[in-house]
Amino acid sequence: MLFEVACMSRFTSNPRAEHMQQVLNIFNYLKIHATSWIHFDHNKINIQWDNSLGMNPIKRAEILKEQYPDAEESIPTNAPIPRGKSVQINCFVDADHAGDKITRRSQTGILIFCNMAPIVWYSKKQNTVETSTFSTEFVALKTTVEILDGIRYKLRRFGVSIDGPSNVFCDNLSVVRNSSFPDSPLKKKHCSIAYHKVRESIAGGSVLLYYKSTKTNLADLFTKLLSVERRKILMCGMFG
Repeated sequence: MLFEVACMSRFTSNPRAEHMQQVLNIFNYLKIHATSWIHFDHNKINIQWDNSLGMNPIKRAEILKEQYPDAEESIPTNAPIPRGKSVQINCFVDADHAGDKITRRSQTGILIFCNMAPIVWYSKKQNTVETSTFSTEFVALKTTVEILDGIRYKLRRFGVSIDGPSNVFCDNLSVVRNSSFPDSPLKKKHCSIAYHKVRESIAGGSVLLYYKSTKTNLADLFTKLLSVERRKILMCGMFG
């Protein structure tokens, strides 16, 4: 119900009776699903690359390193010695273009896993009005990379070893190609900050970007209202 709560929070300063009814619907949903649970799985995701996009993401990152030779991940110098098993960070990201019918601002949805345990879920309206789905998804991807940088830094400060780059799954093929393929040029100048931020993170070894079909992108839960059937499919995929 994260997206629904985020929508209702927009009307806290001037609510109407209809808004109260929707809030009661949210509480009713929580009452019906009072026995639901979140599954925390310590196993890691076995990612199989099917070559559908040509070059492997790891190879793409190695070539991007040649274009961004100074790109490095920020690692704390005073971090304790890592103990225990390493963890794998996986992330799903999505955006709903111009989902707000009043402001025409888009909604960013992010879901982050530690191994196969969900640890961060994020749903927030973007600060800018983007003119295309491509721009909206790029802004969401930049936000994702910034959040992942913070999580990786904090985990290392706690003495947790991280298993390689964070795996990010995005359902916009154009964004995946434009942000991770070495020969992809910057096509829209107003996306330059997001464009270079994402590419530098890939070159620096903190992120690997994969294409994920919209049908199985778990972050879709946090960007728009979904049907009951669609919600059940994604919820089963997220929490087992």
